[in-house]
Amino acid sequence: MSLGDDQEDSGGYGGTGQTRTHLPGGTTDVYGGARRSGRSSSRSLVTVVGVVVLLIAAIAFANRGGDDSSSSAQGTGGQPNATTTAPTGTKPVQSTPGTIPTGYAHDAQGAQSAAANYATVLVSADILKPAQRTEIVQRVFVTDKQATLTAKFNKAYSGDFLSKLGLDQNGDAAAGHTYVSRTVPIGTKVTSASATSAAVEVWCTGLYGTAGADSTDPVTSDWFTMTLHMRWADSDWKVDSFSQKNGPAPVPGDDKASSADDMAKAVEEYGGFTYAR
Repeated sequence: MSLGDDQEDSGGYGGTGQTRTHLPGGTTDVYGGARRSGRSSSRSLVTVVGVVVLLIAAIAFANRGGDDSSSSAQGTGGQPNATTTAPTGTKPVQSTPGTIPTGYAHDAQGAQSAAANYATVLVSADILKPAQRTEIVQRVFVTDKQATLTAKFNKAYSGDFLSKLGLDQNGDAAAGHTYVSRTVPIGTKVTSASATSAAVEVWCTGLYGTAGADSTDPVTSDWFTMTLHMRWADSDWKVDSFSQKNGPAPVPGDDKASSADDMAKAVEEYGGFTYAR
């Protein structure tokens, strides 16, 4: 599930307060409709062998000794050294499992880490639950925007809206169903920054919908970019406002869609992540 497209930046929730989702009434054959295109066994064998060879080569490269005395980022034959593409940034933020991470470095990388982490909760199933929404707003947004945003979120996620998603007043799915809304940051980009503020774009993919045998809103995926305007407040990065737009989206693959039961089990058995640059 994604928040409304091209939201206004005034507090992060635009005029209509819409949430992009498939409402009941759509096709009921989504889980069985997608099929992987046919491939010969020989092509599959070649693919497997190729992957194995690449993995072996990658492992061998990673385990090579650091004998190269050159400190240059340029490697043999004009290729960059592995260090140039290694993870960068300050030590990841410390957090308690199940809570929203806070306490980011006071620099551009800290702003990116905060934005990526906050994106995962702003487009999540928890934001639909009134009891958890209050905590999310208090942890993610600057203090002077919390009251206004709480009112906007409560209006956007009204009881009528939740019922259209097949959820009750508490944001819970009906018995035998599992509502899914997970966001996975793909990358971040700082478009402007100062000592007290930063604008960070977070490119995301995600899952949203309801898993269940008779669901009319089956789990699907989408791609979107969130722009979070960050402010350094109370010794941490917080969100001042945010907006969202579609894409960039890759060409869809030919993966076979899983059954509703498999999707529900996956969501229950695989925990989500927190992200830090």
